[in-house]
Parts: sequence; C-alpha cells; structure tokens
Amino acid sequence: MSKTALIIKREYKTRVMKPSFIILTFLTPILIAALVLVPLLLAQIKDDAVKKIIVIDRTGLYTKAFEDNEDYQFIFLDQDIEFFKETKIQASYSAVLYIPKDLSVHPKSASIFSEEQVGMEVKSYLVGILKDYVEEQKIAELNIPDFKELVENTKVDIDVKTVRWGKDGEEKMGSAELALIIGMISAFIIYMFIVVYGAQVMSGVVQEKTNRIVEVIISSVKPFQLMMGKIIGIAMVGLTQFALWVVLSLILVTAGTSLMGRDVDAQAYEQSVNVGVHPYTVDTGDTMTSEILTALANFDFVQTGVLFVIFFLGGYLLYASLFAAVGSAVDNETDTQQFSLPLTLPIIFAIYAAIYSAQNPDGPLAFWCSMIPFTSPIVMMVRLPFGVPFWQLTLSIGILILSFVGSTWMAGKIYRTGILMYGKKISWKEMMKWVLYKD
Repeated sequence: MSKTALIIKREYKTRVMKPSFIILTFLTPILIAALVLVPLLLAQIKDDAVKKIIVIDRTGLYTKAFEDNEDYQFIFLDQDIEFFKETKIQASYSAVLYIPKDLSVHPKSASIFSEEQVGMEVKSYLVGILKDYVEEQKIAELNIPDFKELVENTKVDIDVKTVRWGKDGEEKMGSAELALIIGMISAFIIYMFIVVYGAQVMSGVVQEKTNRIVEVIISSVKPFQLMMGKIIGIAMVGLTQFALWVVLSLILVTAGTSLMGRDVDAQAYEQSVNVGVHPYTVDTGDTMTSEILTALANFDFVQTGVLFVIFFLGGYLLYASLFAAVGSAVDNETDTQQFSLPLTLPIIFAIYAAIYSAQNPDGPLAFWCSMIPFTSPIVMMVRLPFGVPFWQLTLSIGILILSFVGSTWMAGKIYRTGILMYGKKISWKEMMKWVLYKD
C-alpha cells in the first residue's frame, strides 16, 4: 500500500471512529425525520377548547354574521370597550371583537382586543366571517338576481403545468417549485460540507504542526503526500457521513409515515404550514400532492446525485487544499483567522448568488458564477434541476478540475515550506514567495 493510501486510511479511520462523528451521524437523520413528521402529527391534533369571543357591535349590522360552532362561541354585549380594559377577561374569554363603524364604509375600523397576542387562526377566522358577510350585503344591495352565482361562475382557477421535452421528444411533468427546493438543498449541503470539512483540514494541519507530530511523519513521507492524504481522507469522511444521512433519513421518514398511516389529512397539513390562510379558501391539496409526486417520479435523481458528488469533490478539494496551505503556514489556530477569511468570502458570496440564480437560472449571474470555480460547486447545483446545457456542465467541471490541480500545486509549495517553519509571522507576501520558489 502506498504512503498516501496509508495516510488516507489513517485520517478516515481516526475521524470516523470519533464519538462526535457517530453521534452527529445518527442524530442528524433523527432531526430531519422530526422536521418532516412533526408537522404531520401536529396537523392531526385538534384543539378541543371552545374559543369564546365577545362581540361589541356598535352598528348592530353584524349580529347575524357570527354563529356558534364546535370551535367558537360568540357573546354579544353592549358594554363600553373601556370596561374590558379594566377587567381581566383572559380567564373566561379569548378576545373581544370591537366593531365601531360600518365595515362596508370603513373596512379597517374593527379591532380585536386581548390580554395576550391573538393567534393567526382566530384573526383569520374572524376576518373571513366579516369579509364574507360584508360582500354578501353589498351584493344584496345591488338587487341583481343570482348575481353571486354569476360572479362565482366568472372565477377561473388557472394552473399552468410545466412539461419538459426530452431528447427523443418524450414529455415529462416537471415542477419549478420542486426544482427550486432540490437545488437550494443541494447547494446548502455543499456549502456546509466545504466550510465544515475544509476547516477540519486546516485545524488538523495546525494541531499536528503544533504538537510536532508532523516532524516525525515528514521523515517518512513527502509533504505533498501528507497533504493529499489528509485532504482525500477527510473528503471520504464527508461522503460517508452524507451517504449515511440520506439512507437513515429515508428509513426513518418511511417508517414514520407507515406507522402514522397513509391517510394523512392533507387539508390539515396544508393549514399547518400555511398559518393564517382563510379556512374557506384552503384547498384539499390532493392535486398539488399528485403533481409533486409525478414531478418526483420524473426527476433524474441519478444524474443529480452523480453531479452532486463531482461538484462536491471538486469544490471541497479546491478549498481544502487552500485551507491546508493556510494551516501549514501558521503556528496556532488563532492566526488562521486572518488567512481563512479571504477563503470563506467566496463561499458566502456563492450562497447569495445561488439564491438569486434560483429565480433566473439562465441569467448572466447564474452563468458566470457557475463557471467561476470558487462559486460553481454551489451555484451549479441550483441551476442543475432546471436543466443546464451539456457544454456548460462540461466547461464548468473542466474549469473546476483545472483550478483544483492549480490550487493543489500552489498549496503543495506553501505546505512543503510552511509545515516545518515555526516562530515566524507569515504574511501573504511571504506565502507568495514560497509559491514562486524554484526547486
């Protein structure tokens, strides 16, 4: 076995066997599954308490608008609103609805009073009742037979489907929303892994240099072999952790949904994630669910997965080599801050570029940021679900590979000199001299 392979094995085994790695690997899928399953569980839990609402209607126009049901009870009183400000009402009543003027003339005159902030569910329910009642009264004043039915018949619920043509002319149902979600999740994962594991490379190099362990290792292997072994070993740790996250998350979510039953209340779930939507206008969500499932079935997860690994490795290797160079040039982790900041700024910019590129995946910002190697691993993952020409993918990957090779060569020059240098404050100018130094 080569010396580089031995270093890769050592780095991989050492980090994978750490308790922190094991705990984080198994804890993260549980959190992901909880984010998916908890809203489904909460959507099925109904509040059995009846909300009592005091209604003070100074106009006398809206007494017929409010009817008691299993969730709400309305009490009509003729007290002054100042009386309730001085009286503790929270123990017996949820809120006080005060209507001082005709809402058809003064639509913003009504108020809801409560000792605590009233919830969106209560507000949306009361606003919905008043809105519907005022609209019905206005329609009645027009005295046009069947006017409401005529207006309802003019309303059209337009839904534009997105269909992609394959190379052979085959039509596949798509979803812009699904493409956006998958792209942003992929981009964020790459961003997180580059930052976390790139920092681990730098921290590992600094610790070995501080403990003088590197002096022993360098006596047996070349500095470049040590650097590459450390970078590749940590990359394999990242891929292992990501693969375990995906598998375990799918297992937990599938098992959770099976235990909960397949007949999930789609309407309740829709309301749970769209707080404040008027209850009369919430759709069952069956059509939306069907379209999402169809889009998922037609989505090319294999291509996305392969390209995800390529861009993840390319971006990680590019930044990890630079982080390793920085770690070799300093004596402690405190000194790494001034050198690591210029390296992290392009990654942070890439996230902002990815957000704007998701809105216009074929725009100039998206195109150029998917070509520049410091931002392409993140931005290209946002563009990928929307469809990227083959020549752009090839060009982006080619530039990324060449940039990685160049950064590795440059980092190797810095690493070779800096790994055995102690007690000297290093500047960017000094590091550039190491790069230009001829063997």
